[in-house]
Amino acid sequence: MADPSQTRTRADLPARVTMPLLTLITQQAVDEDYVHAAERRAAGLSAPRRGRPWVSAAVVVAVFGLLVSTAAVQRSRNADVIDAGRASLTERIDNQRERVARQQDRIARLRSRISKAGDRVTSLTNSVEAVEARLRRLQVTTGFVPVRGEGVRVTVDDAESGDPNGQVRDSDLALLVNALWSSGAEAVAVNGQRITATSSIRRSGSAIEVNSVGIAPPYTVLAIGDSGSLQAKFYNTSSGLAFSDLTQRYDLRFDMDNVDQLALPAAPARLLRLRSAEAGVSENRQGQAPGEERR
Repeated sequence: MADPSQTRTRADLPARVTMPLLTLITQQAVDEDYVHAAERRAAGLSAPRRGRPWVSAAVVVAVFGLLVSTAAVQRSRNADVIDAGRASLTERIDNQRERVARQQDRIARLRSRISKAGDRVTSLTNSVEAVEARLRRLQVTTGFVPVRGEGVRVTVDDAESGDPNGQVRDSDLALLVNALWSSGAEAVAVNGQRITATSSIRRSGSAIEVNSVGIAPPYTVLAIGDSGSLQAKFYNTSSGLAFSDLTQRYDLRFDMDNVDQLALPAAPARLLRLRSAEAGVSENRQGQAPGEERR
C-alpha cells in the first residue's frame, strides 16, 4: 500500500512538476495561443489573415526553377569549359603526334646518312690502310726507315795472297748487291750504309765509297729477306753466279750465313730528298695519260 504521506505530498505539488513534460509543453503552447488571441480581440484587432497557399507554392516553385536554371546554366558553362579543355587537349595531342612523326622521319633520315657515312668511313679506312701498307713497303725498300728482320750476312774480303787482282773492287760489291736484290732481299746495307735507289758504290782513290762514305775491308753486306730461300735463290741468279765465279777466279774470301735477326739503319737524310724528280702522271701504252679523254 502507498504511503498516505507520500500521496498528500504529490497532491500538494504544482502541475508543471507532476505533469509529463510533453503534455506540459503542448498545453502551455495552446494556452499561450488562446491568451494571445483573446488579447487581440480585447484590443479590437481582428485575427491575421492566412496567406494564400497557391502564392507560397508559386514562390517556392519559382525559387526552385531559378535554382534549377542557375544550375543548368552553370552546368552548361562547365560543359563548355570541359569541351574547350578537351578540344585543346586533343589538339595538343595531335600536334605532339605530328611532332613525333616528324622527329621519327628525321631520325630515319639521320640513320640513313649515318649508315652511308659509316660505309664511306669503312671504305676510306680500307683505302688508308692499303696506302699505309704500301707506304711502309716503299719506306723499307727505299731506305726511309730503319728495319729489322731475318736474312743473311755476307762477308767479302781481299785474297790472302795480296795479289792486286785479288782485291775487292767497287764493281764486285755492286754485283753482290744486285744479286741479293734479285734473290728477293727487301733491304740491303754495306758496312752500315743503307743501299737505296740513289746510292752509289764507287772507288775513290784507293778506297771504296758507299753513299760517299769511305769503307774498308772486310766488307759486310747485310740483306733482310727470307733466310730459308735467300741463299738458294742467290745462286740461281745471273748476278749471283757471276759473283761466285769472281770469288773463285781471284780467290776472294766470301762467306754467307743465315741470321735470325738483323738490324739495318735508314739511309742518310741527304739521299731521301729528290732534287729533280717530281710527282707526275705516267702515260699508258697508247700514250694517253689516265683520266684523259680520247679525241
